[in-house]
Amino acid sequence: MAWMAEHLGERIDPRRLLTGARSVVVVADRYARPGARAESLPGSARGRVAKYAQGRDYHDQMRKRLGLLVDRLRREYPGQGFRLFVDTGPVLEREHAARAGLGFVGKNTLLIDPHAGSFLLLGGLVTTLEMAEAKERSGPATSPTSHCGACTRCIDACPTRAITEFSVDARRCISYLTIEHEGLIDPEFHEAMGDWVFGCDVCQDVCPFNSAEHAGARAGVNPAYRSRLDRGGGSFDLLEILGWTVTQRQERLGGTAATRASLSMIRRNAAIAAGNSVVRDQSSALLDRLREMAGTEAEDPLVSATCRQVLARIDPQRRCHAQE
Repeated sequence: MAWMAEHLGERIDPRRLLTGARSVVVVADRYARPGARAESLPGSARGRVAKYAQGRDYHDQMRKRLGLLVDRLRREYPGQGFRLFVDTGPVLEREHAARAGLGFVGKNTLLIDPHAGSFLLLGGLVTTLEMAEAKERSGPATSPTSHCGACTRCIDACPTRAITEFSVDARRCISYLTIEHEGLIDPEFHEAMGDWVFGCDVCQDVCPFNSAEHAGARAGVNPAYRSRLDRGGGSFDLLEILGWTVTQRQERLGGTAATRASLSMIRRNAAIAAGNSVVRDQSSALLDRLREMAGTEAEDPLVSATCRQVLARIDPQRRCHAQE
């Protein structure tokens, strides 16, 4: 994730984003209801998509609403400067959100609103307006342990052991591997990736602040983020994904943040999930498809190489041939 180091000066000092900046306004949009756990899919050859990417693309949704806010502020405060951001500019949204009182940074490194959980999308604006500092209703951002306490559920539940206290090793994180990593995925992580084909919700699903008992009554969800995916509850048939064309990927994922992963990447992820399904459910159809894709010269090189990785782990027939 080398891009995180780019424009470091702007990330540290918002005044480099907007000359004369005096304040940062941060907003949060809730995309899933606390207690709405992503169910595992036993006996089903399907691949799951993280909750935040199942609805309309939050970049577009939040940018439109923030744009309306900026337009209004410009009318009311002529001569003042404004610049909005939604996860695309060099801004430390999480840190600004914690300082603005929207929540605290948990052990899984996500912003957590103690009143309503962590299924939050962040955006905001930098402005030359002088504003009073927000009262922190969530406790000091400098004392995150005051909320997580001794809880280690996110650390214990992470399938790839990517999380240590207040730190995530992106090289091991399923979200990074399935969304940002463009090459082959180390077979070390294949089994742990389970049926995830885009992102991962595990560390949030186990968090006590996301339990229905804790925050369900207070947690409204922006309807724009309701799942636009098929009847599979935020999942797709793995055989279908493995056969996707560029057009089919756009038809199925268009308008969601899941388009972040290229066709090659989403099919690569599906091949790994298919291998796990073969081991779990003994799916002959998936095994045959993986064998076919591994040996087809016309196949995408990343996908075919991934299929060979998968088969080397799960396919007794292939292992026997390799030993001969």
